[in-house]
Amino acid sequence: MRYAIYQMDIVPGNPEANRLKVKTWIEKTVSMNDIDIIVLPEMWTTGYTLAELNEVADEEEEPTCSFLQQLARDNQVHIIGGSIANKRNGKINNTAIVVNSNGEKVYKYDKIHLVPMLDEPTYLDGGEEKVCTFELDGVKMGLIICYDLRFPELTRSLAVSGAEVIYIVAEWPSARKDHWKALQLARAIENQCYIISANRVGIYNNVEFCGLSSVINPWGEIQTLGSDHHEETIIDSIDLQKVSEARKNVPIFESRVPKLY
Repeated sequence: MRYAIYQMDIVPGNPEANRLKVKTWIEKTVSMNDIDIIVLPEMWTTGYTLAELNEVADEEEEPTCSFLQQLARDNQVHIIGGSIANKRNGKINNTAIVVNSNGEKVYKYDKIHLVPMLDEPTYLDGGEEKVCTFELDGVKMGLIICYDLRFPELTRSLAVSGAEVIYIVAEWPSARKDHWKALQLARAIENQCYIISANRVGIYNNVEFCGLSSVINPWGEIQTLGSDHHEETIIDSIDLQKVSEARKNVPIFESRVPKLY
C-alpha cells in the first residue's frame, strides 16, 4: 500500500478555499505518483476556528463527504478524509470520514476525547459511539483524532480488534511536539501495527502547529517524517508482513491477561 499524506496549512474558517486546496493537491499528487491511499489532517475544512464553527461547519457531513466521494472516484484512491466540524442534531462534532476508491463512505468516527486546554468542550460535543475498525482492500484499520492519542486504551482496543494500520489525524501544537513524537512511537510498539499520521502546519490564533506527519512501522521505526514547519507531501509504502512478523516474534497479544488488569 502506497500513501500520500497532506501536511496542510489550513485557511482559517474558509471551507471552500480548503476544499479547493485539497482537490488541487490530490489531483496533482495522484497524477505524479502511484498512490493507493490519501491521508488528510484534522479539521482541515475550517481549522480550529471554534467560535465560528456554527457558521462554517458542515451539516450532516455535507458538502464535504460528497466532495471526498467524488474525488475518490475521479482519482481512484481511498481517502482517509481527516476530520471536519460537523453539525448534527443540534450538536457539533469533530467527525472523521473514510471513503473508498469507489466513492463509498466506509467509516465515520466522532472524536471522543475533547481537549480542555483548547476549550473544545465549550464548542464541540464528544463522540458517543464505541470506536471500531474498518477495511480498505481487505486490511483492517483504525482511526483516532489528535488528543485521542493520549489514551492508549483506545488504540489498544483497535489493535485487539485486528487493526494492522491506525491513522492519527491531528492539529497538534509545536509546544507539545515531543509528546507527539513519543506517543506515536509508543502506540506503534505496544500495538505492533503501523501508525500513519497527518498533522497540520502553520499558525492560528498564536498557536503554531508542528507538522511531523509520519509513517511508523510495527517495530517503532520511523520510515518517513515530515518537517516541523512547512506544508508538504509525504509519500511512503507499508509492508503488512512486518505486522505479522512483529506479532509473531514478540507475542504481546497472546501474553495479555486482561482479567487481571
